[in-house]
Amino acid sequence: MTQQAVMEYTTADAVVQELVRAGVEVAFGIVSIHNMPIYDAILREGSIHLVCSRGESGAANMADGYARATGKLGVVITSTGTGAGNAAGSLVEAWAAGVPVLHLTGEVASPYLGTGKGYIHECKDQLLMMEGASKKALRLRNPEQTSAVVRSAIKEALSAPAGPVTLEIPIDYQSAIISNNTINEPIEVSPNTNTTLHLPEKVIEKLQQASRPVIWAGGGVITSGASYEVKQLAEMVGAAVVTSQAGKGSISEDHPQCIGHFASYGLTKELIEKSDLLISVGIRFRGNETSNWKINAPLEHISIDADYHAVNRNYPATISLVGDAKQVLAGLINRLSVKPLTPDPDYLNEVESVRNELRAELRKTLGPYEQILDSMRRILPRNTILVRDVTVQANVWGSRLFEIYEPRTSIHASGGGIGQGLPTAIGAQMGKKDAPVVLMAGDGGFMVNVGEMSTAAQENLPMIIVLFDDAGYGVLRNIQQNAYGRQVAVDLLSPDFVLLAKSMGFEAARIGSGEEFAVELEIAVERKKPSMIVVDMNVVGPMAKPFGGPPGAAEAFKPKKL
Repeated sequence: MTQQAVMEYTTADAVVQELVRAGVEVAFGIVSIHNMPIYDAILREGSIHLVCSRGESGAANMADGYARATGKLGVVITSTGTGAGNAAGSLVEAWAAGVPVLHLTGEVASPYLGTGKGYIHECKDQLLMMEGASKKALRLRNPEQTSAVVRSAIKEALSAPAGPVTLEIPIDYQSAIISNNTINEPIEVSPNTNTTLHLPEKVIEKLQQASRPVIWAGGGVITSGASYEVKQLAEMVGAAVVTSQAGKGSISEDHPQCIGHFASYGLTKELIEKSDLLISVGIRFRGNETSNWKINAPLEHISIDADYHAVNRNYPATISLVGDAKQVLAGLINRLSVKPLTPDPDYLNEVESVRNELRAELRKTLGPYEQILDSMRRILPRNTILVRDVTVQANVWGSRLFEIYEPRTSIHASGGGIGQGLPTAIGAQMGKKDAPVVLMAGDGGFMVNVGEMSTAAQENLPMIIVLFDDAGYGVLRNIQQNAYGRQVAVDLLSPDFVLLAKSMGFEAARIGSGEEFAVELEIAVERKKPSMIVVDMNVVGPMAKPFGGPPGAAEAFKPKKL
């Protein structure tokens, strides 16, 4: 390479410079003829660690998991057409969960865009496909605008509501020589603004007057770093705290006022309906968490959300406060502290009783898996990041009875797609090298992205996979049985997962009892190397009460007149 070539500054260099400027330390993806200049620029710059996934779908999940575990921007780099399309489903998951991910994808050379001539990797309308899978999709149309466009894409991904943003860069643009960005980069100038929060007096009055308040905390609490403020407000006004799946960790789940992720359960529904004030914080009120919006919320509802589109979207609010949850909650706490409140002790006792009864009733359904649950919580450190794929054991107790004590230590598929747990866990472990990361998965979903085990082994990640093997799609199997009394297309031939894991660089063992599980989990934690524990569900035995799917799932599939 000539000295002149070394000194030439390209679009790819400008892309990498903006990534470094944004604090990016890790990027996930697969190298291709349609992103090679960007990969080479990353190599030459030297500060970003490239994780080579085995598929674009997995790479996007890794970027998602990294962002959820760290609170930083996740970055995924894919090829054009099929490569970008492979990432689409995983980007939908990041969109559903409100996770900031920057998706950099190549495009065909600019003269051939939209021509249908058959340029290699061509897609009929890749930008439209990416628009459907992302919060927003952009295309670089002028190489000299690279810095501004990349910076805009990053800002969009991180802005509330956060989400994945796709940026297409035609392959001929990536190696285009442009003005050196260090001289010509955009300079952001913001006007002085009054940052004083406007909190109407009636908000404070409603909080002071409520005797049975409920805080419903969602993923926005985690995103804004408002967990401490949620705990403060809950204790100050004497509120029960219900969390969404994404909001787990908003308050430590061993706190006596924490109901947790039990919104769709009868006792919680009754508590919410009898409440005289609902305070919702950064929550979407998803259908599967509200029995498809059949939970009756109280008339008095204070909504706190950074997204204007969240106002009255699913439940009407008496007062909608649009802003960062941490700032809004801190403002409320400061106003309330002037005249301290005295929470109703009878209501607090009722909240704790509901909390304990919910957990006791669910435990009765677990049978032999109660011992596995207790071993996991006893052996794993409090800061363990628990990633859950869509599987029976995760749905029943992994998302409810395994206590979460800190924000960003609970990750689950918000969009409901199976098989994304493994790569998501890899991304989380890349972001948090010193924290234990444990994946709960079922055999059916696990096989979707099984090749990413090689990625984990190549990076020598000390993650632990707990694989529940029932040789099929257990969730669907149970829903079908309840709805139709029969099953179809749910039985699978499982490989020898222990041999498979060992061939991919994992230490692995198969267990058939709770006692064996506890022994193997302790060994895996101490090993600090890629590990898998396969739970043979046929040997361990059935749950005391079979899982029938989410509330109302079976009824929804029975024949009926519309």
